[in-house]
Amino acid sequence: MRTSFLPFCRPSISEEDIAAVGDVLRSGWITTGPKVAELEALVAQRTGAAEAIAATSGTALMQLALEAMGIGPGDEVVGPSLTWVSTPNLVELRGATNVFVDVDPETLLVGADAIDAAITPRTRLVIPVHYAGAPVDLDAVRTVCRRRGVPILEDAAHAIGTQYRGVEVGGVDTAIFSLHPIKNITSGEGGVLTTNDRALAARVRGLRFHGLAVDAHDRAQQGRSPQAQVQSPGYKQNMADMNAVLAVRQMSRLDAFIARREAIAAQYRRLLAEVEGINLLADPAWPHRHARHLIVVRVDEARCGVDRAALMDGLKARNIGTGIHFLAAHTHTWYRENRPYWTGRLPVTEWNSARICTLPCFPDMREPDVRDVVDAIKDVLAGARSVVVGGRS
Repeated sequence: MRTSFLPFCRPSISEEDIAAVGDVLRSGWITTGPKVAELEALVAQRTGAAEAIAATSGTALMQLALEAMGIGPGDEVVGPSLTWVSTPNLVELRGATNVFVDVDPETLLVGADAIDAAITPRTRLVIPVHYAGAPVDLDAVRTVCRRRGVPILEDAAHAIGTQYRGVEVGGVDTAIFSLHPIKNITSGEGGVLTTNDRALAARVRGLRFHGLAVDAHDRAQQGRSPQAQVQSPGYKQNMADMNAVLAVRQMSRLDAFIARREAIAAQYRRLLAEVEGINLLADPAWPHRHARHLIVVRVDEARCGVDRAALMDGLKARNIGTGIHFLAAHTHTWYRENRPYWTGRLPVTEWNSARICTLPCFPDMREPDVRDVVDAIKDVLAGARSVVVGGRS
């Protein structure tokens, strides 16, 4: 058994990253400034989007985007329940209605047919989720949304570096990336929205910083004009340079991080092929580059002899960390009590929500670490089988 704990994720922070943050701290300008502008330029260049806007989190950007798009009471927003609760929560907080759709049983991605069936005359927005680093079938989703006259806001929290049919995610539709510490690159906390809609970008930028008609930082004067006027009430969600510089540094290593994650995923696929009842997600059939943000398995108790909780507890006892991504939004207490309509209507989502488990995956892992995880899984399963056999005898 491992003598040290292996977390399910650990950010890859180099000494050069630390030094760069130190340089910002010593510069005398640590809030929104040139490093935020540099990060936005790098993300826009990478994705091909006309605009990139950094903020304190992907959740903050979702809030700003929903408001900037005018989502409100009486509106419906279509998307999967198998996502982090921040998006459904923000839809509810806008006074709008979540319309949840089921996902593909093998990829856990939402499909165009399910979206099409969920759209009504009140639908104002579709939010597909690029789950675990894999892209949804964007051409099919775009075809449906164009025909139905509904805009797309891509939840790309897992998908920085993901490509769909050779095109970087975030370069066509409006998209939101997360830079949380468990993501492929991080700013500590933060997120970036990309869009080709310059009017939308202007509204998001204004809402991000108090509703002023200027950005939080004027590069020409290394400050902000005190004469700026509020155009409409806004928030305080601008990213700080001491966060942005970390992501700036990591952007140059994003492809290397993804390549390492791909190697880890391939090793898991080889080693878990012989473990019955611990089932990895399938990759999408369409051409893509998977960012391998998460390694997600489904724990099929009927085949492997343990449920998810027992597996996670057993791995923790063997110094292996795990996670759950995610408990479906409609299964959370508030949604069960206040939106009970959805219970039982999303069978694939509910089956997977009760069984998915995230295994360790981060660039600093090495082959022995992956073997330790799989050996620990086998050990937990073998222990459960011996208890069953012993109980019967």
